[in-house]
Amino acid sequence: MTTPALPRRHGRKIGTILALSGLAATLSAYGALDVTPTTTILATPVTPAAPAAKRPNILYIMADDLGYSDIGAFGGEIETPNLDALARGGRLLTNHHTGTVCAITRSMLISGTDHHLVGEGTMGAPRDERRGLPGYEGYLNNSALSVAQLLNDGGYHTYMAGKWHLGSSIVGGAANKGKTPDQWGFERSYALLPGAARNHFGHEPADSRNYTEDGRYVRPGEPGTPGGSPEAFYSTDFYTQKLISYIDSRRGDGKPFFAYAAYTSPHWPLQVPEPYLSKYKGRYDQGYEVVRAARIARMKELGIIPADFTPFGGVPDLPTRTPASANNDTPRARYVNANHGAELGYVDHGPGNVNKRWDSLTPLEKKAQARYMEIYAGMVDNLDHNIGLLIQHLKDIGEYENTFIMFQSDNGAEGWPINGGDDPKRTDEANAQPEAYAQLGRDNGKASAQRLQYGLRWAEVSAAPFRNVKGNFHEGGVSTPLIVRLPGQQQGAAPLRAFTFVTDNTATFLDLAGIAAPSQPAPADIDAKTGRDRNLGKVVHGARHVYPITGKSLLPLLQERHAGPVHTAPFGDESYGRAYLFSADGRWKAVWAEPPQGPVSGAWQLFDLHTDRGENHDVAGQHAALTAQLVAQWKTYMRQVGGVEPLRPGGFYGTKFPAEPNDDKKAAAGHP
Repeated sequence: MTTPALPRRHGRKIGTILALSGLAATLSAYGALDVTPTTTILATPVTPAAPAAKRPNILYIMADDLGYSDIGAFGGEIETPNLDALARGGRLLTNHHTGTVCAITRSMLISGTDHHLVGEGTMGAPRDERRGLPGYEGYLNNSALSVAQLLNDGGYHTYMAGKWHLGSSIVGGAANKGKTPDQWGFERSYALLPGAARNHFGHEPADSRNYTEDGRYVRPGEPGTPGGSPEAFYSTDFYTQKLISYIDSRRGDGKPFFAYAAYTSPHWPLQVPEPYLSKYKGRYDQGYEVVRAARIARMKELGIIPADFTPFGGVPDLPTRTPASANNDTPRARYVNANHGAELGYVDHGPGNVNKRWDSLTPLEKKAQARYMEIYAGMVDNLDHNIGLLIQHLKDIGEYENTFIMFQSDNGAEGWPINGGDDPKRTDEANAQPEAYAQLGRDNGKASAQRLQYGLRWAEVSAAPFRNVKGNFHEGGVSTPLIVRLPGQQQGAAPLRAFTFVTDNTATFLDLAGIAAPSQPAPADIDAKTGRDRNLGKVVHGARHVYPITGKSLLPLLQERHAGPVHTAPFGDESYGRAYLFSADGRWKAVWAEPPQGPVSGAWQLFDLHTDRGENHDVAGQHAALTAQLVAQWKTYMRQVGGVEPLRPGGFYGTKFPAEPNDDKKAAAGHP
């Protein structure tokens, strides 16, 4: 197979807490695995990298809530020439996976291991019966390694600019709220601490504690600070220039750098400056289904998916909410979860969401909906522009050929229901009125911008060709685009189709740097009350006992020293009560979601990924024994990582989030 040329542009208390057991020997068995045949052969050899005079730099770029098909190299119509060029000269990884939501993914990136172990069992501390349990602190806990610290200790400069979302306590600040990047090994950092900016154009109040630079609270765009003035600040542009300034500040001392560009684009609120705000006017007037079909066709042309790939057929037209069970929100409710189904007497669940197709919209709804996507596209275009500035700067200072570059999104496309699951008609038609319409996506000059987002259907477009969106374990929620370019790589290589996972990135960075991860077993620490060894599975890192990195380096595959799967063992995960388990051979995927996202019976679904990665056909009924086996393996995984299935699963979008640790006022606005 030859890689097609990529286009330059595209027009509830807990009776028993699950104990950790055998973690050191068995946790790694639940690493990533291939979901393609194990005889993967790369058709286009990678040109060997030229010998490097020093260890390579590492530039890691993360987009926020970008969907699988949003960029040109993955079939999107949004103009992303810089990422497309990176893909042409590097390699696409078409089977890369993350957590279901951003903080979960980011905790696994930094620590290199499962999020339940390091404090992000959910994104932020849960409000249900799991609150206060180990692994559910809601920030990166003291059992975590930090790849930045390991790299810094190993001789690397370590820089980051952008979204952190893993803790907010500065040195001398409030206790038990995690730590800022400077306390996790980043030499220089400018960090958005919570999960979302209230306004991408800044305008932070004087008492804001949303941002830090090198561990001190700052206000982006404040007069006299980098970024000029509030009128001149835009988050994506600012993070780029800040990261460039960090790279330049210590250039020439002979040390390599690890630079983490943690962009907040295209996360809501949808906002972007001109010319991007107007650039895509009229491009989305044909609606969801037409745009999605065109993307899937281009993905097939580009070889991202096979020509005979059957995409997910799309959620049916849902003009009204599917009803909740009779006992929902009452003391009598017995909610289905991944452990309790209808056969055990658990039948309760919440309502569904209104999710209309294009033809069910009024003209005014269509006008507003098209505009949302236009602004979103402008944000992605601007993101690409800034990535281009980063790459060009590496070329200008002579570091490009000695830099490993990796780009990805933190999870699947963001499909937060615009009106909390009710019909968004009133909101959309109000936004379509001339005065309101003219202000969509613009800077309102206030600390909090209009929480403008593009909703469920455009997220389904962004997730093409897969099923579901962010917060879910179907492929559309956890499959993200990933592009890699090796140092000195002179030509592009065929897409890598082996299953990869975000913890593999962590291991890859250390492999590139020639730094061994801590591996000395931690001494036993027996809890007198439970008899449990609190250090079981941990390793020694300085004065701390931490969980080891369980990801696998991708370098052997990228350099063609290995042609098989990255992992060959079952792989499981859980968040917000939703769950999945890949079989050891990579063929089967068991998925659980609460009704109406999943079956009303509360049963697990089963998909054959070799023939149905679009997850159209639940075959659990035809393979009952296999499904039961995979569910048993998932329960083993949960015991190993200390995961606790909530008695009432809510999914990401059904969760009432607690206050951000650094900004209680944000909680009232519903910011996750």
